[in-house]
Amino acid sequence: MSEENNKIQETPEANSSDDLQLGRRAEKVGIVVSNKMMKTVVVRVDRLVRHHKYKRYIRRRAKFMAHTTLECNIGDKVRIVETRPLSSRKRWRVAEVLQKATI
Repeated sequence: MSEENNKIQETPEANSSDDLQLGRRAEKVGIVVSNKMMKTVVVRVDRLVRHHKYKRYIRRRAKFMAHTTLECNIGDKVRIVETRPLSSRKRWRVAEVLQKATI
């Protein structure tokens, strides 16, 4: 009887490490390009993509609207994480300010 209880208790521990992998939210690092809205900033994320034919690296950009309660200014480097939809275009939030902009 005690052996059966031990087996039952061992299975959730084995699955818990797998659940952590599945529940991880997407993170991106970018630069704040606009902070003119209330509690919202626009973050530009740059990435390098290899061209399939020419094998050269191309610089691609994407802009994300992110919710923030932190003090973010234009030029700050921030980490954003995926979250539930907060408005029609806002699905990210600022997790932390990595580097303040130099003026």
